[in-house]
Amino acid sequence: MGKYVLVLCTFFLSSTFLFGQRDLDLYYHQTRGGLQNAQLRFEREKTGRVAFLGGSITHNPGWRDSVCVYLQRRFPETTFEFIAAGIPSMGSTPGAFRLDRDVLSKGRIDLLFEEAAVNDATNGRSREEQIKAMEGIVRHVRYRNPAADILLMYFVDPDKMADYRAGRVPEVIQHHEVVALHYGLPSINLAREVTERIDRGEFSWEQDFKDLHPSPFGQGVYARSMIHFLDRAFDHNLTAETQVTPHSLPEKLEPFCYDDGRLIDIGAAGLADGWQLESNWSPGDGTGTRKNYTQVPMLIGTSPGGALRLKFRGHTVGIAVAAGQDAGMIEYRIDKGDWQRLNLFTQWSKSLHLPWYYTLAGGLKDKKHRLEIRVIGEKDERSNGNACRIRYFYAN
Repeated sequence: MGKYVLVLCTFFLSSTFLFGQRDLDLYYHQTRGGLQNAQLRFEREKTGRVAFLGGSITHNPGWRDSVCVYLQRRFPETTFEFIAAGIPSMGSTPGAFRLDRDVLSKGRIDLLFEEAAVNDATNGRSREEQIKAMEGIVRHVRYRNPAADILLMYFVDPDKMADYRAGRVPEVIQHHEVVALHYGLPSINLAREVTERIDRGEFSWEQDFKDLHPSPFGQGVYARSMIHFLDRAFDHNLTAETQVTPHSLPEKLEPFCYDDGRLIDIGAAGLADGWQLESNWSPGDGTGTRKNYTQVPMLIGTSPGGALRLKFRGHTVGIAVAAGQDAGMIEYRIDKGDWQRLNLFTQWSKSLHLPWYYTLAGGLKDKKHRLEIRVIGEKDERSNGNACRIRYFYAN
């Protein structure tokens, strides 16, 4: 953590001469409902539970460590619990369904840092899916703690830089901002900030920032911007009359948003010929894996056979799979409807058993249903097998 904090402090002192606070406030930071509840919790109750939910940029060391150090220094008498819930490759849909396991199960959340703009765009999630998932995260957090404060962040990548240079707001940021506006959430647009500062010649992508997974310098850029926002958000003179206030919950943007997302253990499925439950699966092909997707139970079908069955209740259902170089195709149906076909192979499957969330059905009646899945003989031409490896089912 130390090298990132050092980079942050050095960069903060030098960069204030290059980039004024007013610019940050006007263009990149949206305060909206602010973070007053979190400030009250931290200052008065002297405890705080802060969660960081996102993908690899949240998982990796850097800005998150600097923000934790800042909070401890800003509220020196407060005992903090920090929940690092970033998992590489995960966007808002996985976040909505793993939220309960990885975040809410830890207790009352006072402040949530949420980012998914890079993976939502890279993973090709639709506008509807992005809004369903992001809205679901917000509502689910506030069902558990109506006073929870939530801060959205939009990180930079080359596609977002190209959009801004062409005079366009990246679509994924537009979609997440729909949710932020509807629920009064503060947001930090680091994608626009980094792009415009590079274009002003303050630093470069190739030599300084280096990648969408930022260098220590880039982590410092992120952290300094966030800390400037937090300094302003926590700069309230709170009186004795100022109280923690529950946030209102407006009508849903999406009636079938993922506001009660949950993971379902694979042991709940009824197996059929061709399927087996392996208690400690690991790949034997030498390609990469992700945490929680190796040396874990896995429900596996590798050749055509019978259809496994899962009974579930809710309006949405899906599967979280490990999609490696032998990922195949499946057919599935709900309540004995028409069979639908799904190719599990992804553009990254050749080199990685990629954790991937496939939403199989949404908009169902909120009642008991039956899902059936079978492996078929056809496969993607890039794949060398027919495997379906299910880590979890999920439902809302």
